[in-house]
Amino acid sequence: MAGHSKWANIQHRKGRQDAKRGKLWTKIIREITVAARAGGADPDANPRLRMVWDKANAANMPKDNVQRAIAKGVGGADGSNYDEIRYEGYGIGGVAVVVDCMTDNRTRTVADVRHAFAKHGGNMGQEGSVAFMFTHCGQFVFAPGTSEDVVMEAALEAGADDVLTDEEGVIEVICPPTSFAAVRTAFEKAGLIPEMADIVMKPNTETELVGDDAIKMQKLLDALESLDDVQEVYTNASMDEQG
Repeated sequence: MAGHSKWANIQHRKGRQDAKRGKLWTKIIREITVAARAGGADPDANPRLRMVWDKANAANMPKDNVQRAIAKGVGGADGSNYDEIRYEGYGIGGVAVVVDCMTDNRTRTVADVRHAFAKHGGNMGQEGSVAFMFTHCGQFVFAPGTSEDVVMEAALEAGADDVLTDEEGVIEVICPPTSFAAVRTAFEKAGLIPEMADIVMKPNTETELVGDDAIKMQKLLDALESLDDVQEVYTNASMDEQG
């Protein structure tokens, strides 16, 4: 059951992302453009670009698409004038939701995000209303069966803060955002391939939703994630739709 299994939740999320691959590519291209504009075209010298490059590879995006997006960002060509905005709000039962956007039209974006919240039983909050419930950090997740000792040795030497293993054997590594590139490189050298690797807003505690509430909350998250200007959606809700 999704809510009681971190691994099931991860696979569920990956499946939803795969199903939206066309939209996912669009979002990655936007992120590449912004990263290249901010830090240059060399992924080895631009950690943010390297992270999005890895996302593009994981999504099987053609290299030509990646190179075009980098060129657009570095050249400042049409379409690279995106602003990064964060919206905060509440979902079913008052759970916290953080919505990270990239947009060339703030008026359109805030209206779309507010509408998605309102239509699906949530509401927008003020800036700072829920962000304090999350920690900005690097996160790596390894599948059950991965050697905890090997992960721990590589992670801690590279500057990770914590290595957590749950009862299913899922290993989660947390690090400061500034150490993300070093930790990722350490894993590569050790031959370790994470199922997920990203800089995220990780909830400090989770609130479990079950049954209808979980289904409604999932619809809200899907509605937010489907918006063109939304890059990432974070929540402190843990959902079990079978409950």
